[in-house]
Amino acid sequence: MCGIVGILGHEPVAGALVEALRRLEYRGYDSAGVATLENGRLARRRAPGKLKNLEAVLAAEPLHGTSGIGHTRWATHGKPTETNAHPHANGRLAVVHNGIIENFRELRDELRGKGHAFESDTDTEVVAHLIADAMGGGLSPVDAVAASLPRLKGAFALAILFNGEEDLLIGARDGAPLVVGFGERNGDIYLGSDALALAPFTDELAYLDDGDFVILTRQGAEFRDARNQPVERRHVKTPTSVLLVDKGNYRHFMAKEIHEQPEVVARTLAHYLDMSEGRVALPFALPVDAAQLPQLTIAACGTAYIAGLVARYWFERFARLPVEIEVASEFRYREPPMRRGGMTLLISQSGETADTLACLRYAKAQGQKIVSVVNVATSTMARESDIAALTLAGPEIGVASTKAFTCQLALLACLALAFGRARGVLDKKQEAELVTELMAIPGLMAEAIRRENRIEMLAGNLSRARDVLYLGRGTSYPLALEGALKLKEISYIHAEGYAAGELKHGPIALVDKDLPVIVIAPHDGVYDKTLSNMQEVAARGGRLILITDADAPHDFGGDIETIAMPAMNVAFSAIVYAVPVQMIAYHTAVFMGKDADQPRNLAKSVTVE
Repeated sequence: MCGIVGILGHEPVAGALVEALRRLEYRGYDSAGVATLENGRLARRRAPGKLKNLEAVLAAEPLHGTSGIGHTRWATHGKPTETNAHPHANGRLAVVHNGIIENFRELRDELRGKGHAFESDTDTEVVAHLIADAMGGGLSPVDAVAASLPRLKGAFALAILFNGEEDLLIGARDGAPLVVGFGERNGDIYLGSDALALAPFTDELAYLDDGDFVILTRQGAEFRDARNQPVERRHVKTPTSVLLVDKGNYRHFMAKEIHEQPEVVARTLAHYLDMSEGRVALPFALPVDAAQLPQLTIAACGTAYIAGLVARYWFERFARLPVEIEVASEFRYREPPMRRGGMTLLISQSGETADTLACLRYAKAQGQKIVSVVNVATSTMARESDIAALTLAGPEIGVASTKAFTCQLALLACLALAFGRARGVLDKKQEAELVTELMAIPGLMAEAIRRENRIEMLAGNLSRARDVLYLGRGTSYPLALEGALKLKEISYIHAEGYAAGELKHGPIALVDKDLPVIVIAPHDGVYDKTLSNMQEVAARGGRLILITDADAPHDFGGDIETIAMPAMNVAFSAIVYAVPVQMIAYHTAVFMGKDADQPRNLAKSVTVE
């Protein structure tokens, strides 16, 4: 999703705005812009494309104001042009916006009827005119914002700078995150989409709740709720880890984050396991009577949904707990009946995913206890859940999720074992054996990373394909879905994932000498079944790439390439096998010259439907 930054400072802010926006590049964007007050008058600089284009504009036409706002835009309404880039302005104010204003057409028609002229195709511009219209009626900037916000429908975060108001910046949120930062130097104050943007300036933050708006001056911050009543919002200190965002010696953040997985998965496991006792030790009490829980509901989007699909196998196997899982965008509109006293598990890297957040609120209204698996402790989902189960992946900058995904899997495995013990399915010995398997995962992931040269070689051939098929059984089936999703996301090669047993029910019609078929098959109880599927592919001239244990039998005379994985117990193999699946996508994209960190049309945090 788009990025917002605002600064009230004592020195020229244009450079600082751009630097903060650079820390938000991971969200994805297609244009950027800043606005400052130059001797009290609004001035804008905007450019389509990357931030370097905006920097070139600023070099040619510098800004010197000490009050300003900045934005990186991901197009939702209108093409990525300079005219559609934020900030949007009129004679009274400039505004930057994350999200979507659903009723912008009705508001635009109304404002046009009053004589307002629009220059862009965006929904955002209507916000600027709506507030300006209220000010034209005699309201102050603060009162005009308070009057305008209830008229906006949708999900949004806003930062608003006013002509002639050197000491005023207003922020507002409804469904999209926004945070205030308090500078070390008295009188410096900041506004941003997340803590990462503000990390160079401050570690003291206050988060807006949904419906809030905030009035910033150099004297401080005044928060108001959706009823325009003053409220207090707690100041928090951000961990220093948000400052450590650098590619190091890696070409892309995605490569760095793939290589970080043994460390961050180990960190997450250490948080949820008592390794000395060989047991799960959750840092919170389960919010339900696990023994009496009739069903677990899981909702998520994208890669987080795939993590939920893997977890379903674990909850059903180790806890004998029936699981219903659905893509959050479908679940929220299906409005399923839910048993009171039940539990809903939401999974989201950012904790701000709009559809998943809507599921949380729906389930909560249905009397469900809510557990959210998130990577951001201060996110909206974390704050609105009964339990926020935190992954410890650290900031994930690459748009295509890697380390957040495997940390989600590690945490979900721990939760499944905790439920298994609480439901009497696992005894102490069984739990200890499974915990021992989990403890081995980080080391196995490190071994898997050592296969990178082999994967890189295979990726060169894969880059010439137009279509790719992924197959798997058991927990490898969701991994097949993830592999196809990753390849699509960053290489733009069309790919599909299927349960291997479904090959004969349609996908086999696609198999020919030009179709690579990637098979994810640890040497488990269904390996022989998967081997039969591979033979069917080989018989039709398909190109097979098999990811399996080094000692697994697979020589049946077909055209096959292998990625030999370390031997392991198979209960949690999906966490380890995620590594080669991610590397295949990454190296294929790099071989094709694609931007692995910022794939086209995608955003890191999807705060709109």
